[in-house]
Amino acid sequence: MSETGSSLYQKYRPKAFTDVIGQDHIVKTLQGALKEEHTGHAYLFIGSRGTGKTSVARILARELGARERDTYEIDAASNTGVDNIRALREEAATMPFESPRKVYIVDEVHMLSKGAFNAFLKLLEEPPSHVVFILATTELEKVPETIISRCQTFTFKKPTQKVIAEMVSRVAKSEGFTLEPASAELISLLADGSFRDALSTLQKILASSSDKKVSVEEVVTVTGAPKIELVHRVIEGLAAGVSKGVLEAVGEAVSANADMGVFCMLLIQRVRILLMLRYAPEFGRELATDLTAEDQATLEKFSKEKESKINSETLRKLILASIETSRSPLPQLPLELAIMELVGTP
Repeated sequence: MSETGSSLYQKYRPKAFTDVIGQDHIVKTLQGALKEEHTGHAYLFIGSRGTGKTSVARILARELGARERDTYEIDAASNTGVDNIRALREEAATMPFESPRKVYIVDEVHMLSKGAFNAFLKLLEEPPSHVVFILATTELEKVPETIISRCQTFTFKKPTQKVIAEMVSRVAKSEGFTLEPASAELISLLADGSFRDALSTLQKILASSSDKKVSVEEVVTVTGAPKIELVHRVIEGLAAGVSKGVLEAVGEAVSANADMGVFCMLLIQRVRILLMLRYAPEFGRELATDLTAEDQATLEKFSKEKESKINSETLRKLILASIETSRSPLPQLPLELAIMELVGTP
């Protein structure tokens, strides 16, 4: 494949509201406002990276009648000062080139300085009638309340793993590839709720694929993700309350250059599902729908073991180990310590 690393995301990013997935609550509200002509002069899109904020902003700009020459995208991280906002105020006052409105999409708006926010507030208080601002942020707590209160706010949800898995499978098919269900599931988990990251990972995998069918082994090789079998071995040892084989499984993951942050994430996800299958079976099965049939069967088996040592404390210690992983001089050490504490003396 000759495409660049970001080309799949650019190629398949939504071009219309009907293309947007995982944000139905926002799409319906915006479509209703457009239909009734009850649009605002300022919007604030809130959500983690890769959830579609900029894509929806571009679509909204087009629906508002702003053509490409009258749609401006500003990276607040590179335009943080008062002078930048003053220049924006002067520019906003001019009439559009060829559209009824000018739309300014300000990404990462929380990066503006205090002085810039004050200057921007004046612009929001007395906006030109032909201008609409669409602000986007991943850190709402850094945006002043005075700014928030003058915007229509929309919170973008992190898409579920199932939604992302379906999306990458669909894109792979469009590109002439077939993803095994386990491959799509692993890509979706690694994406951590980001469409952009999922497609970036898929791009790398398709580029390195030797044939048109992508196995989970190929995903593991390209991404450095640990094998699920090793995760199951750790769960089995924790359930039995013995250290034999558990620390060795972690060691094998390290030897295979697996990302320990991902290993912990896979482990936490499955222990959580296991506990839910035990205490709230229906909800547990709903959570497990993102997993492969083999994975689901394994967790069902573990959840029914009456002598299992896995409990809420197990999950708590694994979460703490995951948090400490990025700060540890040895990434595997927090998980090893958690395992030792959970299983006790061999």
